[in-house]
Formats: sequence, structure tokens, C-alpha cells
Amino acid sequence: MLNKRFITFEGGEGSGKSTQIRLFKKKLSKIGNVILTREPGGTKESELIRKILVKGKETKFSDEVEILLLYAARKDHLNKVIIPNLKKKNYVLCDRYIDSTFAYQAKGKRSNLKLIRLLNKSITGNFLPSLTFYLDIDPSKGIRRSKRSSNKELRFENMPLSYHRQIRQNFLKLSKKHKRIVKIDASLSKKEIGDTIWKVFNKTKI
Repeated sequence: MLNKRFITFEGGEGSGKSTQIRLFKKKLSKIGNVILTREPGGTKESELIRKILVKGKETKFSDEVEILLLYAARKDHLNKVIIPNLKKKNYVLCDRYIDSTFAYQAKGKRSNLKLIRLLNKSITGNFLPSLTFYLDIDPSKGIRRSKRSSNKELRFENMPLSYHRQIRQNFLKLSKKHKRIVKIDASLSKKEIGDTIWKVFNKTKI
């Protein structure tokens, strides 16, 4: 299975996933070659799309345009980074992937879901990770954390709290639907979260 060593980290704003993915990489590097990447982004061209997506006014794109931009970036990322490294039997750790698209861009609209599913099939061939860690946190706490950081990519953080609560519900639904998604309590200490992630990984025998 080509996706066997493909592992993703998901979560709302301020969940600590970016910190945990770096800590996980450090541990994983002791047993194999590890590539750390992110979405949107991961390639020179996809990073340009990222800048367009994560900065500026919250309402600058229609839902359809935002989804199409994400999949343009994802296709380039898969072709140039994810697939080639998996073929080399490297571990690929990705900060956000398809589950974020369903959680953030679907917005409970049937038309959005239909478009995402269509693109997921036609553009990515339904290529999924073998394991996903979802770091769950109360949105109000997560947003406070995120805004205290030096992060300047605030387009999504500036959305209403109700939007972030819906995102959390979307992630929780996804975690119940897919066995590959492991929900982690992001209110725990950094060490407790890291230890839990490593324990789960060792059980999967990837």
C-alpha cells in the first residue's frame, strides 16, 4: 500500500497540531526517513496558492473558488512531494490534508460536499493517509492561542466563533466515520499529547 507511511495531523485553529507534528517527526526520524510538509502548500507553487488562501478578507472568495484553489495546490503537492517520497518508502507527515477540506470548506452545503467528493476522486484518486491524528480543542480556547502566536495567516482565525464551532463538529463527525482518524484531547499538556500520539502510532505498526 503506497499510503502506508502517509500520516496526517488535523485540528482547528490553535489546536497545537503543528507543534505536535514537529515533535512526532523528531521521534519518527530515529526509525526512518521523514518528510514534513503541509497543506495548502508543500511545493513552491502550492505555497503561492497558500498565501492567496490564508491572508486577506474572510469573504474574498466564493466557496467554489476556494475549493478549486485548494485542489490545484493539493494536486501539485501530491505529484511533487507526497507520492514521490512514499515511493521511496519515506514517511510523509502532512500538516492538514483532505479532512481539513471537508471540515472547513464543506460548510454543511450539499453543493460544496458534492464538489469536494468529485475533486477528491478525479484529482487525487481518493488518495488517503493510513493514519490521521485529530487534535480536538474548544474553539474559543484555540482561537485565543492562535492569536497570541506570531502567526500572520489570520484569514480563518478572523471568522466568527460560530464558524469554528461548526468546524469542530465537522471534525468530530469525521473522526467517528473514519477508523484511520484518532481523536486526541488537545487540552492535555504538550508531553501528554505527544506521548499519546507515539503510543497510538506504535500500535498501528506502520
